[in-house]
Amino acid sequence: MPQKIKSFDVLRTTNEENENGLKTEDSGEEDNDQRNEIDDPPRPSPKPGPGEHPLQFNYSLWFSRKSPGKHSTATSYDQNLKLVGTFASVEQFWKYYAHIVRPSDLTGHSDYHLFKEGIRPMWEDSANNKGGKWIVRLKKGLASRCWENLILAMLGEQFMVGEEICGAVISIRYQEDILSLWNRTASDQQTTSRIRDTLKRVLNLPPNTIMEYKTHNDSIKDNSSFRNTDIFMR
Repeated sequence: MPQKIKSFDVLRTTNEENENGLKTEDSGEEDNDQRNEIDDPPRPSPKPGPGEHPLQFNYSLWFSRKSPGKHSTATSYDQNLKLVGTFASVEQFWKYYAHIVRPSDLTGHSDYHLFKEGIRPMWEDSANNKGGKWIVRLKKGLASRCWENLILAMLGEQFMVGEEICGAVISIRYQEDILSLWNRTASDQQTTSRIRDTLKRVLNLPPNTIMEYKTHNDSIKDNSSFRNTDIFMR
C-alpha cells in the first residue's frame, strides 16, 4: 500500500468516495483553512529511493471538484485544489496512481491535475501566465485511457521540448470529458506545434481530430478554460 497521504486520499473504496474522488481522514467540522494549516505544512521535495528509476522532473498530482451551482472564482478554485502527493521516481508515481479513482469513474465536475513540482495548476502561476494549453474534447468513456497515455508520455519526456511542458489536466464533465496539456510559452508557435503533433501521436488521434489551443491570458479574460478557443484541424 502507498504511504498515507495527509488529509486526502484519492482511493477506490466506497461509492461516496468514488463520486467525490476523495476520502478525508477526519470528518470533524473544524474550519477548512485551519485544517489546511495543520495538515499541510511545507514538505521537503521527494527523492528517488534506492534502486528506483528517477524522473527528469518531480511531479505533483492534484484533485479538484466544483460544488454544484457555485460560481467559480480564482479564490474558490484555489481552495478546491487538493494536493494528493508529489513523486520523484517511476515507482513513487505508481504508488499513487495504482490506488486513485480512474477518471472515467469520477462523477460531476471533477479534475485531476499532474504538474511539475512547484507549479500550481492555475493560469496565474508564474510558470503558466505566459503560456496556454492544447485541448482535446473526448467522448464519455475515453478519459481513463487517454489520460494514462498522456501522463505516461509526459513523465517519459516524449514531447522533447525541454522545460516547456508545465502539466496536464483531465476534466470530467457531464456531457464530455476534456484533456488539456499546458505549456509555458504560447507565443512560441514552433514549440506549440511540436507539442500538438506529439499529443496527437501519443493519444493515437484520427487525422481529422479537432485540436483547440487557448492562451491562459485569454482564459483569465473570459474566466473560462474552454470557451472561445482557437480550432486547429489537420
